[in-house]
Amino acid sequence: MELLFWILIFIVFYSYLGYGLVLFGLISLQRLFKGKPKFDNPFDADLPDLTFVVAAYNEADYIQEKIENGLLFDYPKSKLHHLYVTDGSDDGTDQLVNNYSWPHDVSWSVHHKSGRAGKIAAVERIMEEVNTPIVVYTDANTMVNKGALKAIARHYQDPTVGGVAGEKRIHMEGKEAANAAGEGLYWKYESQLKKWDSEWYSVVGAAGELFSLRTELYQPVPKDTVIEDFYMTLKISMAGYKIKYEPEAYAVESSSASVGEELKRKIRIAAGGLQAISRLLPLLNIFKYGKLSFQYISHRVLRWTLAPIALPLILILNLFLLGDHPIYLATLASQIIFYLSALIGVILEGKKMKIKAFFIPYYFCVMNYAVYRGFGRFVKGSQSVVWERAKRA
Repeated sequence: MELLFWILIFIVFYSYLGYGLVLFGLISLQRLFKGKPKFDNPFDADLPDLTFVVAAYNEADYIQEKIENGLLFDYPKSKLHHLYVTDGSDDGTDQLVNNYSWPHDVSWSVHHKSGRAGKIAAVERIMEEVNTPIVVYTDANTMVNKGALKAIARHYQDPTVGGVAGEKRIHMEGKEAANAAGEGLYWKYESQLKKWDSEWYSVVGAAGELFSLRTELYQPVPKDTVIEDFYMTLKISMAGYKIKYEPEAYAVESSSASVGEELKRKIRIAAGGLQAISRLLPLLNIFKYGKLSFQYISHRVLRWTLAPIALPLILILNLFLLGDHPIYLATLASQIIFYLSALIGVILEGKKMKIKAFFIPYYFCVMNYAVYRGFGRFVKGSQSVVWERAKRA
């Protein structure tokens, strides 16, 4: 029982902090022999043609801002095509794109189909229209920085790079800042892990807010895939290509309006993550995929499988071990304080009071609770590919 207790603690620690420490050590060792990687920025004439794909469902409130955001890119207009896919929208999103006063020297198109079949069905349909070597995907409600496309494009000078993941940033201000503390801290930590993942070998999957790939490497994704961006980029990695991380290409979105709203998104991601694990079982073979398998298991698989199960077991086992050694009193007290802080975070959110110290443990518990809910949806096959996004602050 004692051994199991410490094994479970190790699993949780390694899943959330230990892997980061191990990765940092591996990166430091690698830099001793190879130095820190450097990138040459290509001249405009050497930049690849690319298609900027915006998937939009009922985004009438955001679409004009998104168009104007895209027109600010520091990228040769002759090498950039803006493609909007608005399948299923019934709020006039497609008409707003069509009726926008596009500059005469900008290449653009809008593709619309009635009926909503999910983002991946829409993306797969329009991929036949993409005739540039690089395609960049983004969501309609996220704003992308001016230099993002050039930052992404420079990685494709390396023929072993099959895709590039941008950075997701959470916008926080005023009263929403405390509410977003957990979400924002999580994404900052995730961004750091992705930087190290990328430098050591490859990013393990990409977030749909901003990512790109070589068009020729695109593979049709099963229509019922829940987190298609993650699955799509991992399939490219399994084919022997690297997915690089580019923090100078970032998409900004507001934090979720509440942790409850963020829970909806986390449940979907958990269900999709478990689905991806079940469909990418060969990737667990570290003898075949080496570094990629190690990163995949450490960064993703443990968080969606063993770590959430370990948390309640640690608490239960701790109660049985309480009289064996004083250290178990300390571990139990630490857990009680942590979970009480999370509970206070729940209460404070209900009272519209924002204290960061309580929202971080609250957010951690929500993430792990979401895995249980996501597992239920995965087993039942009830997670729809049609995404109702969380309300944003």
